[in-house]
Amino acid sequence: MSEERLFLRPNTIIEPLVDRFYASMYATAPVTATMSLAFRLIPMLESYLQAPEWHYKGSRDPKFRGGFFVNVDDKRKDEVQALLTAIRRDRAGMIRFAEAIAEAEKTVRAEATGYDLRPLYPKLPTELAGLVEVTYDTSNNPSLHFQEPLVYKSAAYTEDRQSVQLSVETGIERPFVMSTPRLPSPDVLELKIPFRHPGLEELFLSRIRPTTLSALRAALELDDAQAAQLAGLLVPESALHGDRHVTSGARIRYWGHACLLMQTPDVTIMTDPFISADTDATGRYTYNDLPDHIDYVIITHGHSDHLVPETLLQLRGRVGTFVVPRTSRGNLADPSLALYLKSYGLPAIEVDDFDEIAFPGGKIVATPFFGEHADLDIRAKSTYFISLGGKSIYVGADSSGVDPVLYRYVRRHLGKVDIAFLGMECDGAPLNWQYQPFLTQPLPKKMAESRKMSGSDADQAGEIVNELGAEEVYIYAMGEESWLGHVMATSYNEDSYQLQQIAKFETWCSNRGVKFAHLLDQHEWHWPHP
Repeated sequence: MSEERLFLRPNTIIEPLVDRFYASMYATAPVTATMSLAFRLIPMLESYLQAPEWHYKGSRDPKFRGGFFVNVDDKRKDEVQALLTAIRRDRAGMIRFAEAIAEAEKTVRAEATGYDLRPLYPKLPTELAGLVEVTYDTSNNPSLHFQEPLVYKSAAYTEDRQSVQLSVETGIERPFVMSTPRLPSPDVLELKIPFRHPGLEELFLSRIRPTTLSALRAALELDDAQAAQLAGLLVPESALHGDRHVTSGARIRYWGHACLLMQTPDVTIMTDPFISADTDATGRYTYNDLPDHIDYVIITHGHSDHLVPETLLQLRGRVGTFVVPRTSRGNLADPSLALYLKSYGLPAIEVDDFDEIAFPGGKIVATPFFGEHADLDIRAKSTYFISLGGKSIYVGADSSGVDPVLYRYVRRHLGKVDIAFLGMECDGAPLNWQYQPFLTQPLPKKMAESRKMSGSDADQAGEIVNELGAEEVYIYAMGEESWLGHVMATSYNEDSYQLQQIAKFETWCSNRGVKFAHLLDQHEWHWPHP
């Protein structure tokens, strides 16, 4: 086999899959994964098989963008049937685990009435033995708490579900990741390996250092046909851009959605990585612009547009530390981001509110994140206050200014903010869009629709900026970039409430002398280091 030194094509994409579905955190972390499989993915495949033409048509209707329609042509329905049959056969233990959770929650609701809980344990399903604790809060409300590190070692979690698909970015929008399984395709390289496989790190490091086809074949354990496909993903020349590093001053680059890259000669920090691989497109940063090493990647929360597995895998071997908010430890809907990242072979640490990470010339401080999670008790969410290059930067993600006094406390503790970045998806999806598989008792439709995954509206954003004392504020594009529709599936027009609120907030900023911009695709700020 050729020993020519080669680089990975810059427009290579990877989709990590579990049972051929996109490996978001909720589909991969074992407790939520069992329930997603049993109570969303299997029913969705069953629905498709009953009416494949209806699903295929619905998936292509802009009115239903982001809906749970399987985007598979009915000519391939036999493949979907085969997938469903295999899931029922091979994941019977996971399905039973999900059913056991539902049974246990029903038992707890009925029998945990404020008295001693010890007699309850023998009544719980045997699948949960040793993996759950039943507790009361101080209002005598009972709940189950999962020993999540142990569940990763149980029958509820298996790396046999995991695989990856490698292909070339075409610029054509991929099917929505929450609804459509990735079936085999002639132009896709299928690898039945776990996400933590060391060969994936070797593959993606070949973006910045050349290797050989034979070395990658050995690292990824490929057969002849797979090696031939991999050869098509390798090129003789690097396409990396020379300005991807900084040698003086400080710089922030906006990469789309909530992804920021902050750089000085001493440190590089990235937030919520979501990177375009379409190097043929203009007006955006791509993997060609990524520095060779990133000291810290900070994650704000676990929603699939902020914790993006296809980007995370491509950062293997190039990140010093992933910084994630600490979970509540055992809450069903609040899986550990750190455990999820470690299952990908990524180095992760957890931070609590106001924990600090110091680096030369600055620090990262985790700060509270209110709202956006449909009022569920989810703790694994954090905003960040970053001191870098003589400026203070607030990374607000999708947090909601439901209580502006919070930001007064943040300012008292950490000081005034120079630049703030905020999301204003102020009319988000209802609770059941994301969390329905984890609800083990019916929820009235009106109640579910009242609890949305919404960030700040104009008034709340104004309160945040006012309390933080920010001199500049920038609003994320919130899914408007064309290249992330397969994850975001958002559709705005000039009458959209979100855009109206952003316009209102722009006026608020203008009236107060606050510098404002609504970001899209890419932007850059650069200033001299003091």
